[in-house]
Amino acid sequence: MIIEMNNIRKSFDNLEVLKDISFGVDSGEVVSIIGPSGSGKSTLLRCATFLETIDGGEILYMGEKAAHTDSSGNAVYVSHHNLRHFRSYCGLVFQQFHLFPHYNILKNLTDAPIRVQHRSRDEAEATAMELLAKMGIADKAASYPYQLSGGQQQRVAIARALAMRPKILFFDEPTSALDPELTGEVLKVIRQLAEEKMTMVVVTHEMPFAKAVSNRVLFMDQGVIVEQGDPWDVFENPREERTKQFLRVFER
Repeated sequence: MIIEMNNIRKSFDNLEVLKDISFGVDSGEVVSIIGPSGSGKSTLLRCATFLETIDGGEILYMGEKAAHTDSSGNAVYVSHHNLRHFRSYCGLVFQQFHLFPHYNILKNLTDAPIRVQHRSRDEAEATAMELLAKMGIADKAASYPYQLSGGQQQRVAIARALAMRPKILFFDEPTSALDPELTGEVLKVIRQLAEEKMTMVVVTHEMPFAKAVSNRVLFMDQGVIVEQGDPWDVFENPREERTKQFLRVFER
């Protein structure tokens, strides 16, 4: 299993955002997380990628513990040095691209592999160009983010995450900032990655996409996983009334 998150708790001030969440993702699996805004989906991804610290529970990558709960009930992380090792397992693609505006596209892809992973510039640039070609934007290597459409910027963001050679990719509503035409461009790339057995967790409001591409779907609401299972079961035959209520909105 690539990642396991067990009994995860997370609060902001007095607001409990994640309440005893447990799930795992196997190698090559695509898991979609659906649910209303404010249900904790993005926070769960940020905890999985160490952008937020959990209050309790445990996080394991490749069977190794990155965080656990001590005898006092508090979350304890591995050392800062060891956490870099765990961070190397995962990549995160944000809603708003988060590209470096003062770097051209090639440098956006090569900066971290060179600085963080100490790969040679030649190797990093060769990998970057392969990824840009895969995304259909090899001709944009010398361009800057502001010169690209939103769909092109998001494909750069995906390529940048892949350039770090992660074991698992997390997507936080990757199409929410895009119009329908550009949404199709990005979903096509994610679908291609799924066909190549890239391990992925995708927070999305694109229900047909989640149903078609996922191996498993999780429905979250109010900080808990209400229901999970095979996409057909969740979308066509949901067990929980809250899941049924949520999906009715998308049937209109």
